[in-house]
Amino acid sequence: MDGSSSNAPVQQLTAEAAAQLQEGIGLVLSRWTALQMAIENEWGGRDTGEKSNQLNVDIFSAFTQSKEKVYMDDIEEILDEFMISLNTEVNDGSLEEGN
Repeated sequence: MDGSSSNAPVQQLTAEAAAQLQEGIGLVLSRWTALQMAIENEWGGRDTGEKSNQLNVDIFSAFTQSKEKVYMDDIEEILDEFMISLNTEVNDGSLEEGN
């Protein structure tokens, strides 16, 4: 046995930690210029703001519900797919920068 923690049990977040994580995700997304432009200009339709709330939920779920490790590439894919759903292709490098 190599002592790796790949079979370690998944820890559950406390309610406070979950709330802080969700708030942190929201803060990061609120600072992402490409997303804010898409919301402001309703590039995904009249409900773009509501759709952006779902993005927060999707990212939170990726971190809290995945049984696998979550890598930056996984989050980039969620962000990219979301922006494409708003008819927006992000080519400014902000997906890779983590906002």
